[in-house]
Amino acid sequence: MIPMPTATTPVWTDAEPLECVAVLPEAPDVKTFAFRPPSGGTFVYKAGQFITLDLPVPGGNVQRTYTISSSPVTNAYLTVTVKAQPGSVGTRWMLDHLTPGMQIRAYGPAGLFHLPPRPEGKYLFISAGSGVTPMMSMASTLFERGESPDICFVQCAKRPLDLIFRRKLEFMAGRASGLKLHFVVEDSDPYEVWTGYRGQLNQLMLGLMCNDYLERDVYCCGPEGFMTAVREILNSLGFDMDRYHQESFAAPAETQAEMTEFDDVVPEDDAKAEIVFAKSGKSVVCRETDTVLQMARAQHLPIPSGCTFGLCGTCKVRKLSGEVVMVHNGGITEEEIEDGYILACCSNPIGRVEVEL
Repeated sequence: MIPMPTATTPVWTDAEPLECVAVLPEAPDVKTFAFRPPSGGTFVYKAGQFITLDLPVPGGNVQRTYTISSSPVTNAYLTVTVKAQPGSVGTRWMLDHLTPGMQIRAYGPAGLFHLPPRPEGKYLFISAGSGVTPMMSMASTLFERGESPDICFVQCAKRPLDLIFRRKLEFMAGRASGLKLHFVVEDSDPYEVWTGYRGQLNQLMLGLMCNDYLERDVYCCGPEGFMTAVREILNSLGFDMDRYHQESFAAPAETQAEMTEFDDVVPEDDAKAEIVFAKSGKSVVCRETDTVLQMARAQHLPIPSGCTFGLCGTCKVRKLSGEVVMVHNGGITEEEIEDGYILACCSNPIGRVEVEL
């Protein structure tokens, strides 16, 4: 029997193993594991940090890092919520074998991706898949502080069934008017009506969900491709990226520089580019912030267009060579992009670009 913490209970350190005290199913291949130390010690960590578990898998122990999904306000226990990825070893062992009563070694907590010491600002949390776990810890912390939080919470998943913590988030949002929830899914579940957003997160969705996004601190977590897309959206909307923070699935950031320095290609107003229109034999020198559509019109080249913000797909043209930055809103498929097509209205040239026009 693990003793309950008291005013004199010591703080847990990784010199003591953790005992699993509960296992909760969350979604397909997703479970939450709750841990407490046998001594009853309390936990001290920051919302968003991770812990490293030493897992006794067949063939030898492996160490895996997992974001803590519980709130440090409730410090008698901590939870990690894990999702099995293809080929996973440690997480697969946890889902199949870790049960209440088992003890494992753990190290930490650690990590730079967390709320500030005085989290009294306005927040935009954006996540996909199990990247929701640090957002859950942060939202729970702001909720449990007893003050009305100001959070726009955006969660993306393949299907409604894959929305981790959906019911808990809805419970919190029903009691904290400042917590606004927005779910985005790619497909519906069979025999269940879905009336929320569908498809990939884009500029239009973000504007509808959170029209004051420029005033918020953004925290993002999910697969690398998803976070790259989020950064592209924010860059294209003029967001101050000094207020952007992200945590990677691959490896948690160990320095502040790793959290804030990205290799994103961002069009610059003072950088020169050139667009060559192959069929017409024309070319034009322009800025990286000019679009292919704008320059085609300037050369009096007929190019069909509709919405002019990457939604309708009318201005689709083939790119023959060069690089563009294209932040669209669903008007083109991944297959079309792989075949070399771009949307002229939202494609900015980087260097020399040749298009079939």
